[in-house]
Amino acid sequence: MSARVVVIGDALIDELRDDHGVREFVGGAALNVAVGIARLGVPATLIAMVGDDEPGSRIRSFLSDYGVPLLASPAPHGSSRAVSTRSGGGEPEYEFNLAARGRRIRFGDAERQAIADADLVVISCVPFDDAEQTAELAAAVGGKTLAIDPNPRAGMMTDRAGFVRGFESLVPGAALVKVGDDDATLLSGTSLDVLRARLVDLGATAVLATEGAAGATVEAEGYVVNRPITVLPGRIVDTMGAGDAVLAATVASMIESPPESPAEWAEALDRAMAVAAATCRFEGALLRLPTALSGDDFDRIGT
Repeated sequence: MSARVVVIGDALIDELRDDHGVREFVGGAALNVAVGIARLGVPATLIAMVGDDEPGSRIRSFLSDYGVPLLASPAPHGSSRAVSTRSGGGEPEYEFNLAARGRRIRFGDAERQAIADADLVVISCVPFDDAEQTAELAAAVGGKTLAIDPNPRAGMMTDRAGFVRGFESLVPGAALVKVGDDDATLLSGTSLDVLRARLVDLGATAVLATEGAAGATVEAEGYVVNRPITVLPGRIVDTMGAGDAVLAATVASMIESPPESPAEWAEALDRAMAVAAATCRFEGALLRLPTALSGDDFDRIGT
């Protein structure tokens, strides 16, 4: 396939701590999306900050295993790490190391060329509260078709108002903006419906709102399409990668056959809901297909 996607954002080690012990996964929202897009058959390149250390070596190996080229920005504090503590069935609590909190992307000649050659650029979990970084990002992606997921993290954000300003500065003209319930609470203190309407008013071509158990909604061209979550066999094990899987599947649909009607958006959402449901049946954020629930799943081997 000649179409290509460039994903700009974070790559890190997810350290999961719960009653069963400690496990580590290669992750990061942008990395999850880039790998997910590639697993759906669309070539993708990741632009992210990755350290020249042992965790960085694992991140590079993981991306190589899934055929995702990496354009790595220097990491003065090493590779990023997110520690997720889960106990008693409650919501996980996250802590981010210094590298994750101070993440920064460098836009050199190689990065700018990759962006220029891409059919679509995905932005996920960048430090929009860093005004200088946001300006550099805007200059690097100017004129490109964009899909944006602000993916705010309370443990990474230093200036909420600044983050909102930076994020909203790139919304006008974006082909797709994805937000979820947590984003609405953290960024605007409003409902997801209110945030979705604001993003449409700001000029986003389509807004994808993920609503957990209620499924997902797309608002585009004056119409609203909602699809429920997909019912699959097996129990839900981990919802960590659900939103990234939805974004990856939606972007893949936009590359393969851009939705232009309510029926076509419904088809794209059905695909995204099925992929997200399958992803939630496994631990970790690696995008899974519904076929992984039957027969041998070689991804269980890991990297």
